[in-house]
Amino acid sequence: MTHSSLRGPFDVWAPTPSRLRLVVAGQTVELTRADDDWWTPVEPVPHVSIDGGVDYGYLVDDSDYPVPDPRARRQPGGVHELSRTFDPAAYHWSDEAWTGRPLAGSVVYELHVGTFTPEGTLDAAIGRLDHLRSIGVDFVELMPVNAFNGTHGWGYDGVAWFAVHEPYGGPAAYQRFVDACHAAGLGVIQDVVYNHLGPSGNYLPMFGPYLHSEGENPWGASINLDGDDSEQVRRYIVDNALMWLGDYHVDGLRLDAVHALEDTSRVHLLEQLAVEVAALSAHQRRPLTLIAESDLNEPRLITPREAGGYGLDAQWSDDFHHAVHVALTRETDGYYADFEPLAALAKVCERGFFHDGTWSSFRDREHGRPIDTEHTPTWRLVVCTQNHDQVGNRAVGDRVTEVLDDDQLACAALLTYAGPFTPMLFQGEEWAASAPFQFFTSHPEPELGQATAEGRIREFERMGWDPAAVPDPQDPATFQRSKLDWSEADGGRHARMLAAYQRLAALRREWPDLTDPSFGATSCDVEEQRRVFRMRRGRLLVAMNFGADDTDGEAGAVVLDVEPGRSLLFATGPGVELSDGRLTLPRHAGALLSPA
Repeated sequence: MTHSSLRGPFDVWAPTPSRLRLVVAGQTVELTRADDDWWTPVEPVPHVSIDGGVDYGYLVDDSDYPVPDPRARRQPGGVHELSRTFDPAAYHWSDEAWTGRPLAGSVVYELHVGTFTPEGTLDAAIGRLDHLRSIGVDFVELMPVNAFNGTHGWGYDGVAWFAVHEPYGGPAAYQRFVDACHAAGLGVIQDVVYNHLGPSGNYLPMFGPYLHSEGENPWGASINLDGDDSEQVRRYIVDNALMWLGDYHVDGLRLDAVHALEDTSRVHLLEQLAVEVAALSAHQRRPLTLIAESDLNEPRLITPREAGGYGLDAQWSDDFHHAVHVALTRETDGYYADFEPLAALAKVCERGFFHDGTWSSFRDREHGRPIDTEHTPTWRLVVCTQNHDQVGNRAVGDRVTEVLDDDQLACAALLTYAGPFTPMLFQGEEWAASAPFQFFTSHPEPELGQATAEGRIREFERMGWDPAAVPDPQDPATFQRSKLDWSEADGGRHARMLAAYQRLAALRREWPDLTDPSFGATSCDVEEQRRVFRMRRGRLLVAMNFGADDTDGEAGAVVLDVEPGRSLLFATGPGVELSDGRLTLPRHAGALLSPA
């Protein structure tokens, strides 16, 4: 039960205004302020039934224009229009037998509702759940679905955090989606943004000090987590988290950019979230998972509270992505520079972070802290070779599919599935989708749309890109290009890649070595000159030839001695051969070998 559920449907926290009126069903009703700055109607609102949904808003001070409810569950006309009541308890769930899934041993699949299917809705996404099961997915992670201004966008500029974006189907469709996922044996992780609010439709400052009076992050004003009246701002965030996990039966939250949460309180917001989510998990008797996105390489996030940490369950680890990306592409610009040697990939696989107190040339300072590999399970790090950031924040939103051959793509999949961490896939990577994932917006305000487009062009122009090559985020074609073409998966290289992912998913379920959470179960060695990488996962062996030339034989092949008795469990292509303890790996090829 969230804090807000203890109050009336039209009650609102608002310390800032001196007068507040409710507009509902053609009526204007005065509200009265209590000592805790919560306002409530002076008397019951007559002739209003909220069961079927009723539109309402608030007149702040002497304004003649009603604004939405800060905790609105629906914004059917958009984020600038009236809110509509929604009763989450009216839905008849069919997941009574669902007991949840632990993150340990699981595979996560990140998707964007608007581009995952041609229809771009939650109901349409239900039709693809069997496909996700075929590649071993355990959790579906949705990019933000909170209401934002416009019809389509990434969702990180949301302003109505309690409302589900109407073009996706609204809150009722969200409940149907989660229910269907649970029926298919899939958990749901919801991406939530608590570090900033979007540029259009943010009426929260009219009600109270939701934003910090000082300080900004790259996306706007910081949220007031530790200033005056911050207790209710924190309550707003925690109640939102509990809403997803309670009212919508979600199994976990991905917390966007937690390094942008400025909080000097005695108990950090992340720890408060962990405490209250753990209490809800105990009550519901199912695992509820909190995953942080952070570029701090700070183990305290995922250290249990009993050991002095914040008690989050897991965090994204960009170091794995960077090390694999550089090994495959040899791209060493910007933050990739430090990951040029194959030893960087070995260190990441053995110790979790590459930057664990080491010098970061990109940041021009030491960065990160080491993980306690003796006591930390490897599954606490969520890793990928593609995600919405790493693809979408490239100038043209191009996937690695554009620059890697099929063997290299299969190597990326092998490292993700067979590596020691929690694998995360990005929509379409499993069949080498040709659709890019570009940065797209639909700001109705022409000036905001123009500023967004020009800002993005300037950003990449500074990096040497031709401005004409950078897609206009406001152009509807940019959004349409980013939609997956599901027909691709049925033939050619796409079908072969999908078969590789399905095979790796089956092996991950078959061999416990591939889900062993001990850092001690993974050891690596590299040959920098030949660009050869080996990783032992318990009794299994992963071997890869990252070489880029033909200096070591036909087609750049290398021959490696392996223990007699091993056999091929997986190979990235037909050129991989194992005979008499000799493993032949063509250039760009990889293999997974059985125990000796």
